Amino acid sequence: MLKRIYDWCVAAADKPYALWILGAVAFAESSFFPVPPDIMLLPMSLARPKRAWLYASVCTAASVLGGVLGYAIGALLYDSVGHWLITLYGLGDKVEAFRTSYAEWGAWIILLKGLTPIPYKLVTITSGFAGYNIWLFVLFSIITRGGRFFIAAVLLNRYGEWIRVRVEQNLGLAVATLAVVLVGGFVVAFRLI
Repeated sequence: MLKRIYDWCVAAADKPYALWILGAVAFAESSFFPVPPDIMLLPMSLARPKRAWLYASVCTAASVLGGVLGYAIGALLYDSVGHWLITLYGLGDKVEAFRTSYAEWGAWIILLKGLTPIPYKLVTITSGFAGYNIWLFVLFSIITRGGRFFIAAVLLNRYGEWIRVRVEQNLGLAVATLAVVLVGGFVVAFRLI
């Protein structure tokens, strides 16, 4: 099954709809979807390392736009949709403490959590809920999300073929590592927030 999903993502890199799907996943992940765009970004960039820059650009733009939606959910719809999403991730009782920390550490929270596997939607929704300055939020989101995706682009553009051979030889280990990082992000989110 893992091989089929990987092969689909690699083959999708050549399809005209690939960028749209990648953008949709990046957009949704920043506001409500639990799966990060890395699951498509990495295999697509491995398939076409020269396009890694384009893929990172799409992920960055879509992630920031999705972040603005997450911000709006927190600012305008927290009592209904925002609270439900935060509760869905089991963090409902920790949001108030997270909101309080925004008064002092808002910029650092956005910058650091945007680079980590901690679900970014928690940052976007809480930024809106806390009333963090929208323009600073967008600026820091561009920096942090762009940093995350372009670091991957640099590595995959430069070492893509070498990485691809290693990933394909050890696909199970590569997917397990990605899953551990993703689950680790949720665990860290539960502990730090």
